[in-house]
Amino acid sequence: MSLMYKICIAAAVMAATFVALFLSHRFFNRLLRNNPQIHLRFLRSFVGTLIMVLGIYIALSPFEVAGGVGKTLLQSGSLIIAVATFAAQQALGNVISGFSLSASRPCDVGQKIKVVSGGSILAEGIVKDMTMRHVVIDQYDGQSCIVPNSVIDSSVIINTNYVEQVGNYMEFEVAYGTDVEKAREVLKDILENEPLVLNPDKINIFVNRLTASGFVLKFTCWTKDLNDSFRACSNIRQAVLEQFPKAGIDIPYNVVDVRITEDVGSAAAQGKSAEEPAVCEKEEP
Repeated sequence: MSLMYKICIAAAVMAATFVALFLSHRFFNRLLRNNPQIHLRFLRSFVGTLIMVLGIYIALSPFEVAGGVGKTLLQSGSLIIAVATFAAQQALGNVISGFSLSASRPCDVGQKIKVVSGGSILAEGIVKDMTMRHVVIDQYDGQSCIVPNSVIDSSVIINTNYVEQVGNYMEFEVAYGTDVEKAREVLKDILENEPLVLNPDKINIFVNRLTASGFVLKFTCWTKDLNDSFRACSNIRQAVLEQFPKAGIDIPYNVVDVRITEDVGSAAAQGKSAEEPAVCEKEEP
């Protein structure tokens, strides 16, 4: 077999490898478009790497150099495997942990998670992507945290989106003298007009406690996930600020009254310095 023929075979194999990579990425991207789950992203990375390694091996197999290397590897297989395993144990651990995370799926793309190890928070944010080696987490400060799969697999993962529904307590204080039933009706109308709230007709509004300025109405706002909870609670608070004044419902707040006595007013009229310290007269017994 001539050298030119071997080169043509290698070129054809590499071309087929790149075509297979393109088709593989296109297939997985189409799957991820409709179902962006973390195990599919891991499989996309794993299959792409496997295709590339096999393509390079098949392309080099006709050459004597590759044959000599393969023969040497076979003759000293146990030693090479032991050395390679020791040198790449961390990389292999990330791959194995990737399979474990893909199977158990403690988190998924778009979910808010907190990675805790040894009592300290390693990363906190939204899961963006997963490869054979690591998981990409977009943190709330705009930075991306790249955490190895083995670290994720051995850490405690707090997933706020793991449950199907999220409940958030909401409290609103109203002034004394307010009609309780009227305040309840206004809140129920606000909940029914918020599309992100689940089953607004089943939400009970309670008088939670009495304060120095009024009483507190409390209820649980249920949404599909944590993202909807943030938006729904914000919309409800804004609607309360708009609807309570229209219904004649007062929201109590602290007021500071500043009173100027007649003596201070007369002292200012006589031109005395305001920085002059006050003199307190002590009555004799």
